[in-house]
Amino acid sequence: MLSRALHSLTTTTTRRLPAMQQIIRTMFIQTEDTPNPESLKFLPGRPVLTDSEDNAGFYVTKTDRQEIARSPLAQSLFAVEGVKSVYLGSDFVTVTKLAQNQWTHVRVQVFSAIMEHYSSGKPALTETAEITDTTILDDDDEVVAMIKELLETRIRPAVQEDGGDIRYVGFEPDTGIVEVKLAGSCVGCPSSSVTLKQGVENMLMHYIPEVTQVISIEEEEEEGGGNGSSENESKVPPAKTY
Repeated sequence: MLSRALHSLTTTTTRRLPAMQQIIRTMFIQTEDTPNPESLKFLPGRPVLTDSEDNAGFYVTKTDRQEIARSPLAQSLFAVEGVKSVYLGSDFVTVTKLAQNQWTHVRVQVFSAIMEHYSSGKPALTETAEITDTTILDDDDEVVAMIKELLETRIRPAVQEDGGDIRYVGFEPDTGIVEVKLAGSCVGCPSSSVTLKQGVENMLMHYIPEVTQVISIEEEEEEGGGNGSSENESKVPPAKTY
């Protein structure tokens, strides 16, 4: 299962999640051309920014990391390859792409990102930044920032396609070891050790020479200090190296 997900790291996928089927059936997103051929206006047919003052919008580019962290919708849109900037209006979203990317591919994934956002129930914009395991913090060095960005934009979406998740735990600069934690369907998956090696570790080492290894930190299945363990129960090792 995880193998199939990580295989898609090098391909483009538009498969939609079953949980979104009802949203897809009842949500119709229209698009309008703009004077800029690299920009498209998306109208989801429902409010985008509900609390904006004086109809003020929210504009952010791919390099505005702190501002992106305030907008769950912008985070989803920037996970689409080729998105250069995003503008959120009261009832529309304008997406500007890089010139080398084609709308044929970008448009479909922007549709999916917008529908996933409304399915999540999260606001388009928050007052404070949404802090997650892959949020790039002010004190993160360049290596940690690159690790987090790759996990968030290239690796996590593929893993989540099959109902799992991968979370950043830490990076040890002296050894080059990256620590991650698997969740969902990835936990206990028979192919996880192989696919983490071939997918996650190889990708991080390819783009970041400082990375030498990926270690999966796994929680023990048994909680507390009880003595009632059965024959079928076995403790998961605290760490596994791939």
